[in-house]
Amino acid sequence: MVRTPWNRDELLLACALVAENDWKELRQGDIRVLELSDLLRTLPLHPGDPSADPRFRSPDSVSRKTTDIATVHPDYPGTPTKGGSLTRAVVADFVERPGEMAAAASALREGIASGELLHIPAQAEELGDDGKTTAREGQLLARWALHRERDRGLRTRKIRQVQKLGLPLRCEVCAFDFGVSYGQLGAGYVEVHHITPLHASGPRWTALEDLALLCANCHRMCHRSYQGRSWRTPAELRDMLQGGAGTAV
Repeated sequence: MVRTPWNRDELLLACALVAENDWKELRQGDIRVLELSDLLRTLPLHPGDPSADPRFRSPDSVSRKTTDIATVHPDYPGTPTKGGSLTRAVVADFVERPGEMAAAASALREGIASGELLHIPAQAEELGDDGKTTAREGQLLARWALHRERDRGLRTRKIRQVQKLGLPLRCEVCAFDFGVSYGQLGAGYVEVHHITPLHASGPRWTALEDLALLCANCHRMCHRSYQGRSWRTPAELRDMLQGGAGTAV
């Protein structure tokens, strides 16, 4: 069978393991390597069924990847192995943002352990425009976040809360009002967005205060993969919009 390249989600979990091991490689008999091998073989990340090949994310392959990760760390004194550009990028993210990356790995593990992440269908917006995820926290957490925001019950409760307070149902970024623009067709319609992403909040119960009202355009921009990020808060997007189109978030 053709070798399946490692993607960012898999590298996120492997890199977190190496970081917890003081940036040292782990051998194939290590219980942590065995556990990660079993976990990676279950993830819904690759087409077909690569786990039918016993070599796919085997303990030996996971151990070799921990070597790649350990040897590209800036403090490694020897010559790095040829782990690939994506491995180098994920290690650089961990070195630059250790807390954020560790939290993303933890949230990803929690979602896998709950079983929820394994059954969520792919979401159109989980990948960048080039068909590849560029987000530091990976593809599966983006998929999970988008799936949660499509919960009709959550959206209905948020809209009722806003209406009860006598507030307008309009975008919190650009103030677009579907009812004003589309009349009865748009009356009562707006999209909801989790202000804090999963890797920062953890997969916890969602309070209505955790949600923002957005138009479809601003919602997409909050989730768009750009310069290594898959999300930005409505407040950040609003500042960007007010600062002009040339402002990078």
